[in-house]
Amino acid sequence: MIGPVLEEKHRRVLDLLRSLEGAVVAFSGGVDSTLLLRLAKDALGERCVALTAVSASLPERERKEARALAAAIGVEHLWLESNEIERGDFARNPTNRCYFCKSELFDLCFDAAARLALPVVLYGATADDAGDHRPGMAAAAERGARAPLLEAGLDKEAIRALSRHLGLPTWNKPAMACLASRFPYGTAIDEEGLGRVEAAEEVLRAEGFRNLRVRFHDDVARIELDREEWLRLTDPEIRDRVQAAIRRAGFRFVALDLEPFRSGRLNDALVPSPDDPGLR
Repeated sequence: MIGPVLEEKHRRVLDLLRSLEGAVVAFSGGVDSTLLLRLAKDALGERCVALTAVSASLPERERKEARALAAAIGVEHLWLESNEIERGDFARNPTNRCYFCKSELFDLCFDAAARLALPVVLYGATADDAGDHRPGMAAAAERGARAPLLEAGLDKEAIRALSRHLGLPTWNKPAMACLASRFPYGTAIDEEGLGRVEAAEEVLRAEGFRNLRVRFHDDVARIELDREEWLRLTDPEIRDRVQAAIRRAGFRFVALDLEPFRSGRLNDALVPSPDDPGLR
């Protein structure tokens, strides 16, 4: 059961989606885009198509989950190669890096929408995103992509509650972002570094850790974990396995951050600069 406020928001987003003639949904397999895809399927039926952009910044684990989720929801699912690492200043990793990534994504989505005669592109921004550093939303606005969850006033808590109500397996999935988000702003991004981060995070997941990040600092892998999971990494056997495996992934040093994991934490370092368009 869901309360009347969430039930009203559920009705609102379905009404919004039913007013469309069809849509391509930018689909990553995360909590937000999975709920959006399910609601779009409920509202639009076969006039809803999922599109996943594939690049080195999308972990293989997430690719498999996205494929399975789209199949379970029952929508046509497009897979298109994304070349954001070659686009603009993405690889230089300025504070508006996500603008270049999302520009590539939305260009792919709008090209596909035109081919399929679907008039709208949808993406999974939420009410919480409106107050955060989200340069990718500027790319969406420039192209006219819409965010129904945001328009209906759904925040992260409501999205998880509604996802659970609808039986979506992602309702309690940890927050996920592309692997490029592991690189502090100003640190160059390349496929080799992205691969090292992906391998290091897989080491931790294989040990049963769930909510985590491995931040890239050249030779140093800085691990962020939920506070509740810290103690497990003090177990000598687990610690030694993790350290050895992350070194095999290409890092010389492995460090555990004393501050618990917090999504978007690298944004704490943002300082306005006249030379950085991401902060203007």
